Amino acid sequence: MNEVPLLTSIDGVVTASGEALLPMPDDGLLRGDGVFEVLRSYEGTLFALGDHLERLGRSAAAIGLEIQRDPLEAETAALLARADGVDCLVRIVVTRGGRRIIGLEKLLVHTPSISLATVTYSPTVILNGVKSLSYAANMEATRIAKRSGAAEALLVRPDGIVLEAPTSALFWVSESGSLKTTSLETGVLDSITRDRIIEHCDVEVGAFPIRDVMTSSEAFLASTTREVQTVDSIDGEKIPTSPAPRTLEAAKAFAAVLQAELP
Repeated sequence: MNEVPLLTSIDGVVTASGEALLPMPDDGLLRGDGVFEVLRSYEGTLFALGDHLERLGRSAAAIGLEIQRDPLEAETAALLARADGVDCLVRIVVTRGGRRIIGLEKLLVHTPSISLATVTYSPTVILNGVKSLSYAANMEATRIAKRSGAAEALLVRPDGIVLEAPTSALFWVSESGSLKTTSLETGVLDSITRDRIIEHCDVEVGAFPIRDVMTSSEAFLASTTREVQTVDSIDGEKIPTSPAPRTLEAAKAFAAVLQAELP
């Protein structure tokens, strides 16, 4: 398999990622003031490009940042063509300084299952639903979880309402047998993978306490890079993973979505 060419386009100028330069000053870097999306390319075709660009536009509008969609689409297509059909990630960034940054990245390697540790987190109300460059809190939550021996964090509001992982939506099967996930109104991101699973599976959406997750019979994360990944434990408490019929159902449903939406 060919290697992913590590290239970055800044305002349409393509260079090796290690040599890319961002003109300064730019509050995108200095203050984390900007928006981004990460897309997955399957053999040279981006999944849900339109949905990602629409969410980018909503994020930008929420923080008063103007973006131009046409150049982003053209520059993304031109850069992806350089990957020559290799599976990869494509990161799109628009900074407060008005820079369009698009980069090719290697796919992340995820294990079949993952352990989580709960981390108390209070969403920033004015950034709810915004995929902004201000991800320091999310990344620190992951580091906190790893220091406790888990692989990833599970964000929980101070009032005990479960949110999501720092870069993934959470689904779980409660004692009642319902497949559940957290509603957008609680402060989670409008995940595109989450939306596809909700559309094709019977999912109860709402505000749920963390104890509902801790007593679940199965749980999984869903995201662009993970697709569907089983959760095997939370705070050291094992979650049954075999059999996991609702997790398998979600994985099969998302695989069918990919088959239907990718040409």
